Amino acid sequence: MAKVYATGRRKTSIAKVWLENGNGQLTINGQTLDAWLGGHEAIKKRVMQPLEVSKQDSSVNIVVKTLGGGYSAQADAVRHGISRALVAFDEQFRAILKPYGLLTRDARSVERKKYGKKKARKSTQFSKR
Repeated sequence: MAKVYATGRRKTSIAKVWLENGNGQLTINGQTLDAWLGGHEAIKKRVMQPLEVSKQDSSVNIVVKTLGGGYSAQADAVRHGISRALVAFDEQFRAILKPYGLLTRDARSVERKKYGKKKARKSTQFSKR
């Protein structure tokens, strides 16, 4: 099958994912997963979860381009993008990935700052005089 494209999102991060048949290579921003995330083992497992659940970790090549946010949000965006790409690659993966919540976009994001406040809800310290 040809290349499949999908987009993953989390907070302000976006991951553009291209998936094709191959031998299990994962390239993120031109680097391997280990070079990109360093020693963050828990986050690496989160990125690889859709591939391990669908047993495709050694049969597809993935190229990812991420932008925006921090490395943790980018990793979750990559996870979401890989899941969506697998479903676009083969519709049978939807039944496998859906129970794990891998196809759901995590809509939580930072609440905007309000005027007269220090942050979204934090007020200045009360002073009687």
